[in-house]
Amino acid sequence: MADGPRLDVPRGRTRNLASFLRLNPDAVGRFAEGIARFLGTGRFLAVQTIIVIVWIVLNVAAVRLRWDPYPFILLNLAFSTQAAYAAPLILLAQNRQADRDRVQAEEDRARAASIRADTEYLARELASLRVAVGELATRDFIRGELNRLVEDGSGDDGEKREKKVKKRRDPVA
Repeated sequence: MADGPRLDVPRGRTRNLASFLRLNPDAVGRFAEGIARFLGTGRFLAVQTIIVIVWIVLNVAAVRLRWDPYPFILLNLAFSTQAAYAAPLILLAQNRQADRDRVQAEEDRARAASIRADTEYLARELASLRVAVGELATRDFIRGELNRLVEDGSGDDGEKREKKVKKRRDPVA
């Protein structure tokens, strides 16, 4: 008998650290892109500036509310924490964008190869049509051949043919 888990006994709800840290990469990536988009807006800069000004004013002017005296160590800690989380989130968003760009480039290459193949096919078809048209007898070629035959003809038959050819050329005469 195997030493594995028994199938007739329900599993318990044991969750270890590894199962807790298993996150959906797409969900984390979407979250990171949302944060990166927000951090790159003028609204974020305006809100952050207002918070910093209020923080400094309250800690300098309001004597009773001084929770972070002049060197503003707590404010620096808040900025450091924000930077520590913002930088990896922005990098994650950039990696996802690079992946999307790579997929788009591959699709563009495939589309370009298909268009190139279609263009080469059409060029070959056009070249074959030009060759076929070049092999057709033109009006001048036929006239020249008829004139040659008329000149090669003998006696009265040749003269009659020549008159017929001239009539065809110049119907007014």
